[in-house]
Amino acid sequence: MDLSNLQPAVGSVRTKTRVGRGQGSGKGGTSTRGHKGAKSRSGYSRKIGFEGGQMPLQRRLPKWGFKNINRVEYKAINLSDLEALAAEKELEKIGVEELRAAGWLKGKQLVKVLAKGKLTRKLNVEANAFSAAAQKAIEALGGTVTKI
Repeated sequence: MDLSNLQPAVGSVRTKTRVGRGQGSGKGGTSTRGHKGAKSRSGYSRKIGFEGGQMPLQRRLPKWGFKNINRVEYKAINLSDLEALAAEKELEKIGVEELRAAGWLKGKQLVKVLAKGKLTRKLNVEANAFSAAAQKAIEALGGTVTKI
């Protein structure tokens, strides 16, 4: 056996059906497309999401949600995070620059300090926003709160 006598397996290759070549072929007339309707016409291409005239899924489902264009998004930093950063770097003042240097902020993210965790040292904190409880906790230890 060599390359000159290779053949496909018996029954694996069929000749292509030639439609639209007369009634004698059995595939003439409508050329296997049936009678009338969009799919029987030349140039037909199905629209994305078309379900044969049934109401499409994207129209059956209700509209949902709302995107507020005026939303201000903050990066949440907890008091426990500030405590850990101050202990690690021996800081008394923590601002946006210190948080960015520590890798907690990216780009121009806004910072909001939240009251989760416990603060044990006096800190001067500079951020874009503070929760009422966080502000109270910082000032209770003699620290200062500065809103940017």
